[in-house]
Amino acid sequence: MSENKLSFRALQLANEQRTAYGLRYNDFTRYRKHCANRTHRLRSTLKMTHGKGREFKKLPPLSTDNIKDGNLELLLFESERAWAYSQDLITKSLQPANEDQAGTLRHSATGRFRRAVHWSTQLLSHCQSLYASSHLSAEGLMQITIYTLILNGRFLRYRDSFEDALIQLSVARHLLDELVECAATSRDQALATVFADEIGPEIRYCAHELGRERAYDVDAIAAELSEKHRGEIVEGCDALIQKFRQEGEVAGKGVGKKKLATLMWEGQPVPVRNPELVDVLLRVQEAEAKITQSHEPARAEGVSDKGRKGKSGGHGSKKGVAAYDAILLALSDAEEVGRKLVEAQQNSGSSSTSAAGTRDIHFVHAYIVYQLLSRRIQRDLLLVSALLTSHRPQASAKPKKEHVDARLYPAVVKLLDTVIQGLTQMRNLSIVDESPDLAAAVEARLTFTKARRCSYLTHCYVAVKKYAEALSLIQHATIYLRETRSTLSIFSEDPISSASPAYYPLTSSDLDALESVITQDGLTIKNEWFAYNGGSIDADNKMYKKPLFFDIALNYVQLDMDRLLERAGKASAPPLVPVQAVPAKSRLEEVARPKTPEPQAPAKGGLSSLLEGWWGRK
Repeated sequence: MSENKLSFRALQLANEQRTAYGLRYNDFTRYRKHCANRTHRLRSTLKMTHGKGREFKKLPPLSTDNIKDGNLELLLFESERAWAYSQDLITKSLQPANEDQAGTLRHSATGRFRRAVHWSTQLLSHCQSLYASSHLSAEGLMQITIYTLILNGRFLRYRDSFEDALIQLSVARHLLDELVECAATSRDQALATVFADEIGPEIRYCAHELGRERAYDVDAIAAELSEKHRGEIVEGCDALIQKFRQEGEVAGKGVGKKKLATLMWEGQPVPVRNPELVDVLLRVQEAEAKITQSHEPARAEGVSDKGRKGKSGGHGSKKGVAAYDAILLALSDAEEVGRKLVEAQQNSGSSSTSAAGTRDIHFVHAYIVYQLLSRRIQRDLLLVSALLTSHRPQASAKPKKEHVDARLYPAVVKLLDTVIQGLTQMRNLSIVDESPDLAAAVEARLTFTKARRCSYLTHCYVAVKKYAEALSLIQHATIYLRETRSTLSIFSEDPISSASPAYYPLTSSDLDALESVITQDGLTIKNEWFAYNGGSIDADNKMYKKPLFFDIALNYVQLDMDRLLERAGKASAPPLVPVQAVPAKSRLEEVARPKTPEPQAPAKGGLSSLLEGWWGRK
């Protein structure tokens, strides 16, 4: 009999269609047109048209034997279409431009609203017949019952029947709480939470209009009224709930992987109240589990290969870096979904519909961004460690100067720039700003990373003989390191152990090691600079400039190269031989040369020669 059961979920289908086709931004016109197109396609698919032309063809009545999922979907979309049309007309009646037609629009909206209730009631009757014949599950019947109660309660509230509307909405809220408590998957739980958050303000409004003292306590009102009237409103309500719980226990045994673990932030749970977020966060959870599993063999391999030579550690680091691709992709998708939800709430102008005292979608989005940045920083730090490990020189008996690849330090600096960018974005998040200890911890890691960046950037300048810039960076690194110690000493007596994020461990030994490296690099750079050009800043490091008239002097003065080489310490000079003076006459001897004849111009005649004579030309 379970094979013939229909898999119809009214709340799930309605939420998916509303979210995808305009209601996320309160665009009722678009959603109404989508529902109209969907009903036409369903009628054509199910062959439920009334003939062609003027000939009317009556459709056969539906029964439990020939009814399908498409028939139930058709009734649901008819109800959604009429409800969206009524909301569109109500919105137009409130506009100042339609003030003259406001009464007509509200009258039409009432008729469409009544038509939506009619379609939903017809759908509920079919579902009750299917449930009685075991063709529909208890969860399916509960969802369509909740849908009908919500629609009927909103219609009564629109007609100002606040007492009846409050009863209908309270019973629907009680059934939604049962769905949340016994849901088989986290997505079903979030789906029920979404509808519960939507009708919460309506229950509070009806209670306020009825003059209740504790109108703000929605949970207490729903529990009180549902216990009195749920048996009258819903036929066999207690038996239906009991049946749903039994089905949930059976179904929950095989869907353990689809349960989302509770997200915690500072000891309190982070609510996930949207089905779209549940889907992407489940992928994040699976990716985190894979990273945790990949770290265990990597640690064991690192311990076993500790005494080996070669680059086995670098190979393991590359595998660890590649493991972060899946979780970064999943977190990027989650951030995009959260950002769209925040933008939709801002653009629609609606306030948060979550329960009072709970964290809204803005907090959840900030939490996802924090997790994304922390994983990205963790990946970049692992890349830095892998680069430095793969280019580490082997230990030798003779101490010699280390020769590293010229591309190493620029690559490390670029990765540290990305880490600094991530920490800066993390520092500006609201959830970080609200926690003083965490804000100080992030600020300390930001300045520590800047100190590391300056330390590695000095090697890039030393390679091109720019020692002044390198020493300036050493001074900046010292200042950043001093700021790190000062920041960590402000918010706790033991600054390193408290408020330490797991993605970026920072210990006192790390600070001491970096300070030692910076001091040693500064001394080494000073020695190299002095040996290069005596510590001169104005000297050009690329070429040596000769003194003025140096080449001209060599034409008249005989240069003693052996003596110069001896003074330079490059060769031993032979015994000096007195240089004979060259007489001045031999150096400056005049040579008589014949004069160069001047070229003779060709003879000219006529008027040109006469004119040249006038002007004094020859």
